[in-house]
Amino acid sequence: MLVAGAALWLGVSTPAPAMDEEWPIYGGNYAKWYYSRPARIDRDNVKRLSFAWARSLGNAFGQESTPLVIGDTLFVTSANGPRYVVALDAATGAIRWKVELEMPAGVQQYACCAVVNRGVAYSDGMIYVGRLDGALSAFDAETGEEKWTVEVVDDKQGSMITSPPLVVKDVVITGFGGGEYGARGYIVAYDKKTGKERWKTRTVPGPGEPGNETWKGDSWKHGGGTVRLIGSYDPERDLAYFGTSNPAPWAAHVRGPNTPDFGQYSNKWTSATIAVDPDDGRIVWGFQGTPHDAWDYDGVNELVLVDIDVTGDGRPDPVGLEADRNGFFFVVDRTNGKVLSADPFVYTNWAKSWDIAAQRPIEDPAKRPGLGKKAVDICPNLVGGKNWQPMARSPDTKLVYIPANNLCMDMEDAEVEYKRGSFFLGKEFTTKPGPGGHLGELIAWDPVARKKVWGIPEKWFFNGGVLATGGGLVFAGNYEGFFRAIDAETGEVLWQRQLGSGIHAAPATYEVGGKQYVVVAVGRSDGMPQHFGEIGRQMIEAQPTGGMLFAFTLD
Repeated sequence: MLVAGAALWLGVSTPAPAMDEEWPIYGGNYAKWYYSRPARIDRDNVKRLSFAWARSLGNAFGQESTPLVIGDTLFVTSANGPRYVVALDAATGAIRWKVELEMPAGVQQYACCAVVNRGVAYSDGMIYVGRLDGALSAFDAETGEEKWTVEVVDDKQGSMITSPPLVVKDVVITGFGGGEYGARGYIVAYDKKTGKERWKTRTVPGPGEPGNETWKGDSWKHGGGTVRLIGSYDPERDLAYFGTSNPAPWAAHVRGPNTPDFGQYSNKWTSATIAVDPDDGRIVWGFQGTPHDAWDYDGVNELVLVDIDVTGDGRPDPVGLEADRNGFFFVVDRTNGKVLSADPFVYTNWAKSWDIAAQRPIEDPAKRPGLGKKAVDICPNLVGGKNWQPMARSPDTKLVYIPANNLCMDMEDAEVEYKRGSFFLGKEFTTKPGPGGHLGELIAWDPVARKKVWGIPEKWFFNGGVLATGGGLVFAGNYEGFFRAIDAETGEVLWQRQLGSGIHAAPATYEVGGKQYVVVAVGRSDGMPQHFGEIGRQMIEAQPTGGMLFAFTLD
């Protein structure tokens, strides 16, 4: 069922995919392109795309898993634990094995903001799964037999693992969530065969560690900065890249001054991207998209690795691309963390610009909320210009495709006291639509020209992740339940199907038995919308819950 080639693929020295028939890693490759070269399904024949098979995921929570495909076996997880880890025949959807995981009673109360799971990691015949109870488990990919389980973090402090780990060489690297509960973040690496801990790196520095002076008093103890999404990896430079969450509490006056002039109190390394040596966990460099964050602009979004000419000297530059929650699209030198360009990809007014020379934003002081200071019409909203849903990058069009949000907010600090296992926020906020009458948009963005090429407005925010293919297509679902194939160059919708519930997960594609398949998990979440007042209520009422995995191929 499985092939050794996938393990070899994971060691390639270039970000480009090498084994196009499979989908062996979350994002398609280490560089997180969400791109696949197979082109059996293309612009001309996509209208013939038809239902191939479907499989229930076993529950009706929000589904965010993107399957992996190794050889002719597909691996997928369900929400709420995950409740199930399943191996399927990739051509038929037939179950080859299924593991049911039991979560401790009450674990759901510590999961912000939904009991989701985004999938598995694979290496050398093993499947690795992060869990809602703060554990990491390894299973035999052939049989589903459990090989080891370790506790990464105590879930009762408000921490959980919802994303796959990153497997690099002989270690499995994971973080966890909990920034909203006042967890102090870290990433930890385990031996991929035995589960023995190799190293642990705190993302919020304590006394005596570089950057501790950027925290007021002892606020670092519950400082957030958790790493809750999977990282990317550059084999040539041997660096792994991770995004960090908001600082805790949201109330910035606890962590520094109650003014836009925050001086030394930038709160490293929160709302940031860090580059880590996978052998010892050392932080090689980092940059903060939103220093002394007062808006909940997590920096957790993926860093997409590409070699493109952004300096204009005719040579490709090794860069990382990030559509940040703060509304800026960053192009970063991935060798040293220097921001090369930063441009708003959605309507953004909390900062007037992002100063490349100073390597920091130029804030609009009126848009920074504080204690006793209500800031109004701040854009983007705390859900971000882009949330966790992955963007895709096509080497054919040279564009990235961003599932963007279009929301604004009013916000003010409040007094707050830390209580273990409870929300540690200290904010009052209200949500309002952004300009234009739509709450979301699928945006095609040119990172060299630094501009939007086309966009498809979405009725709701929090839509699905994106997949680009060698057939000139972009696949993406939305909260309304439509799964679409889109012309990657023009933005024209060429094919769509209503799948019965909202779509958040990114699709995947693979080839088995001479056919190309596209798969997507379906099931809308109410975890995020329930925090957004009347807009969220309307979204939840407009869509039923779901819990299915659908596969399509050409008829």
